[in-house]
Amino acid sequence: MSQRDQKEAFVSNLNGTSLEEVALGSFIVPLCLINRGLILILYHQAKGSLPLPLPLITHLLLDFSVLILPLVLSCTILSNILHQVIFILTCVTACVLCYIYRTNRHPARHPQSTVSTFLQSHVRFDQVPFVTIFRVFVNVKTAISILAVDFSVFPRRYAKTETYGTGVMDIGVGAYVFANALVCPEARRKTNSGSKMNHISKQLLSVWPLVVLGVARLLSVKMTNYHEHVTEYGVHWNFFFTLAIVKAVASMILVILPVSQSWVFALLIGVLYQFTLETTWLKAFLIQDSDREKDFLHANKEGIFSVLGYVAIYMAGVQIGLYVMQPRSQVREWLKALFSILSGSVLLYTALYTCQIFVEPVSRRFANLPFCLWSVAQSLLFMFCLATADMVLLFFKRTSGCHLVPSSWDLYKKSDKKRDEMEGMCLVQAVSRNQLLFFLLANVMTGLINSLVDTLSCSSLFSVCVLLSYMFLNCIVIYVLHLCGITVKFW
Repeated sequence: MSQRDQKEAFVSNLNGTSLEEVALGSFIVPLCLINRGLILILYHQAKGSLPLPLPLITHLLLDFSVLILPLVLSCTILSNILHQVIFILTCVTACVLCYIYRTNRHPARHPQSTVSTFLQSHVRFDQVPFVTIFRVFVNVKTAISILAVDFSVFPRRYAKTETYGTGVMDIGVGAYVFANALVCPEARRKTNSGSKMNHISKQLLSVWPLVVLGVARLLSVKMTNYHEHVTEYGVHWNFFFTLAIVKAVASMILVILPVSQSWVFALLIGVLYQFTLETTWLKAFLIQDSDREKDFLHANKEGIFSVLGYVAIYMAGVQIGLYVMQPRSQVREWLKALFSILSGSVLLYTALYTCQIFVEPVSRRFANLPFCLWSVAQSLLFMFCLATADMVLLFFKRTSGCHLVPSSWDLYKKSDKKRDEMEGMCLVQAVSRNQLLFFLLANVMTGLINSLVDTLSCSSLFSVCVLLSYMFLNCIVIYVLHLCGITVKFW
């Protein structure tokens, strides 16, 4: 058995993990973000100023150590004790929060008065930090997983499933589509200039970089005989093609139909697609794996038909984007919005469990209705956790008087040079600035490392070292571009 065949077998015929374990992972990033903010607040209290000494280096190292390192460890050597890790992180965070509150609390002010004043506070309504953070960390988790999956230290239950099941990497593709939809022009209420046909032409032209990247990936995989999981998308298809077609199709639909009713079209597409799977030959056709040599459709059936499910996820993302991008200035208004996001997640999880009992389990391979429900429900849960963490940070920024924590909500004040300086040294902002480049760089680096390292025979310690080196290199390239003010546009 060749090494290529061994690597293909290593990522094939897997069944995933439980919905609960995937949901549990939603708490790691929010806790890390709070802790990063608390470190900066404590330093500000001790020294009276920010940034840190040697800021260009120390802020990169702080962000990498507190935000990236825990994610790598949580999906490798700490994956079997994730509950305990989250519990310990929560306890440490709670203790530090209590310390900051006690040392900054005004003796004459009642806690109820403090909370009441906070609820009436105003935040800058021109930013929604948790949306940026959501998109960045979906990208970061994807970058970690696409390489980690080739190492034995990465649990097989986290890898993409064969036909049915819920792996961590399965939710990654759905969340990636959802993240793109959150900030699309329609979700941000950008008005179309010119005729509808001009807008459609513009949207079709805007996806050409994704098509080029898809073709480049296809050629590089075939020319280097790189291992590939055919039942993932097909023989010639890949995720770049899916992203391009989903964006183009959704944009055309939203030109014709009202954007405010995106959720209706998402539901209709998902339900009709599932009905077709259940009542026609389509499901049997997609499962059949011995007919790929007939024509292009048979060779790439998973990639082609799963587009329908991803369009449904994208349309749902547009609706959520419309909601979270609404102007809100008071903390109280944002708390109501967070409750709505959580309620939406609970409702969709309820629908998901119902579908799994009465229809069929989640299938990323088909991108069926349960997969669409799960992708949106889990994305909403993750967004809620990030927004809650940001709200906690806002409260303690207000309590401590330190307003220089980057990538988080600010009280309603004009921007100042110090805050802009902190944002300029923030790794989250660096990845946000060049998200597609970060994703492309991660794909290229994954291919290079796989060609140089026998990933299947590496020890756990060496595997983690490779993953950390790979992520640090990706981050430092993006960070340097951010420091230089460079945004790499592909169109």
